[in-house]
Amino acid sequence: MSTATLEHPPAEADAIQSFTVTFLIRRFDPDVDTEPRWQDFDVEMYATDRVLDALHKIKWEQDGSLTFRRSCAHGICGSDAMRINGRNRLACKTLIKDLDISKPIYVEAIKGLPLEKDLIVDMEPFFASYREVQPFLQANTAAEPGKERVQSVAQRAIFDDTTKCILCAACTSSCPVFWTDGQYFGPAAIVNAHRFIFDSRDDEAKVRLDILNDKEGVWRCRTTFNCTEACPRGIEVTKAIAEVKQAIMRGRP
Repeated sequence: MSTATLEHPPAEADAIQSFTVTFLIRRFDPDVDTEPRWQDFDVEMYATDRVLDALHKIKWEQDGSLTFRRSCAHGICGSDAMRINGRNRLACKTLIKDLDISKPIYVEAIKGLPLEKDLIVDMEPFFASYREVQPFLQANTAAEPGKERVQSVAQRAIFDDTTKCILCAACTSSCPVFWTDGQYFGPAAIVNAHRFIFDSRDDEAKVRLDILNDKEGVWRCRTTFNCTEACPRGIEVTKAIAEVKQAIMRGRP
């Protein structure tokens, strides 16, 4: 085999090309600003880079005051949910090659929650709703000593989809009802209630159904499917909400 290709570096034309992308980021510093403002940044990117990579480059190389949340950077922790070109997404899962870079890329905080700084919102109202639906297993009888609670594959499949929630708030903050009604539980809380309402090992489904059978519960949902479209984990959120509604009407899961 010829060694020519090993001895010579690839032609410049074959090198991976970078390009400049303009990001318009909605900034807000409560110590300085009375209202949010847009600020643009030009960033050298590659097609396989993510929006999160761009935010890192801006913070590390251009403006250290840019503030955002991130943790695992692999679409699991849910920390970096934000609005990118008007859609709720995870910055760590949004590739530059999937966006139209012929135009500026708009990045702003998710809607419906109090804005704290730049891309960070106060998540406490979101988690307050989550806690209210009692999102934990409640079994009135103890498992047999040394044994797990038995559950069939079919029983698990009923609620498997809603176990995928990472509490990123992308679904809840995409909901028009949530934007206008600060008391609505929101899709994520209902999804996490669904996960236990339909779990055969749980004995308190009726309690959660009573909690959600409220004017600010599942009946506030207008079935716009925004939540399903926004979910980065592919959960059929609107379907889960409909199943909870049906369970309330039946009086049981």
